[in-house]
Amino acid sequence: MQDPTQFQGPLAVTVAYFLLWYSLLFGLQTRTKYRLKARYEKDGKVFDRYFGQDPEMLAVDRAVANTHEQMGPFLASLWLFSFFASPTHATWLGAAYVALRGLYPFLLGNRVSKVQSKRVALVTFPCYAIVFTLLGGAAWAALGGRGGARAGQSPSGCSTSSLAHGELC
Repeated sequence: MQDPTQFQGPLAVTVAYFLLWYSLLFGLQTRTKYRLKARYEKDGKVFDRYFGQDPEMLAVDRAVANTHEQMGPFLASLWLFSFFASPTHATWLGAAYVALRGLYPFLLGNRVSKVQSKRVALVTFPCYAIVFTLLGGAAWAALGGRGGARAGQSPSGCSTSSLAHGELC
């Protein structure tokens, strides 16, 4: 059986991703909403949070939604790679992913126009590459590729003969 302490790195990356997600959700998005609401009221206008087209609110919503959309593929591939291939490499790739994802709101800018900022490609493409590397590496290792389970062993390190005889490992 794998030593659970070897997954401390991927766990730290997962916690960092959720901290980023919640800081965008409850920090940036909420702060922007109330700041814009106050500005609109000061100008005698009504701030329509959900149907308005304020470019600043749209930029923040886009950063939050994009981070949320990518959460599933990233976390699933991170943990699959951690289990089947290498928790250490998963930690480094995951840390790079979280750092890049943290740059997304800054590269997007504080206003969204009809044309997406090309700067976000500096985050988007490397993040996709990391997810595909993690997912592909996990599949390669799980199917017996280099670095994966050795012949006669399950991914957890138990021998297949032990598992066949119902032994705990």
